[in-house]
Amino acid sequence: MENPVLIFGAGALGMQALDIFRRNNVLVYGILDDNKELHGKEFGDVSVLGATDDEGFINIIGEKCETFVAVGERSVRKQLTEGLNERFKSMPVNAIHESAIISEMAAVGHGNLFAARAIVGPTSKLGSHSLFLTGSVIETAVQIGDYVTVGAGAIINDRVKVADGVFIGSGAIIVAGVEIGKNARIGAGSVIVENVPANATFFGNPAKKI
Repeated sequence: MENPVLIFGAGALGMQALDIFRRNNVLVYGILDDNKELHGKEFGDVSVLGATDDEGFINIIGEKCETFVAVGERSVRKQLTEGLNERFKSMPVNAIHESAIISEMAAVGHGNLFAARAIVGPTSKLGSHSLFLTGSVIETAVQIGDYVTVGAGAIINDRVKVADGVFIGSGAIIVAGVEIGKNARIGAGSVIVENVPANATFFGNPAKKI
């Protein structure tokens, strides 16, 4: 990546993104966050410059500066991403940890975060603006939509289909061939052995609707 990156979000996810870019020798121009108490704070040699709508900084986005939206809350991440795309025609870049393993046979969209030791198997198709946290495993021929969160240590087995906006908690296991509907939520540590309808919340082992 030739251009520097401007990170949106100075929380835990922002620190993960900052660490990833630094490990990959990508220059981080700065961080924007709406929490005024963080403005001016430095993380190493990178500062929180201002709010996410600060015209003085967001106007550098484009040919000379890339972006990454590091916000855990899906609705906020989506709002920021869509705003960047509409205003600057800028699609956030991927943040891929040096220890993540992504098959060359997998297809990956834009603006995703792959944390340490995340794995993506061959022929899997991943959308955009999703979070694949530490040690998460995406097996072979999995399909994942946009704005999905896969928690630390979660395992998504082969041929699983995950729709847009799904949240999968840490340590959850999704058995092969299961389909998870749009905006569904899977509790941490749950084992999913059946299809999950859209907007449903499943928890337990085996997981049941709650």
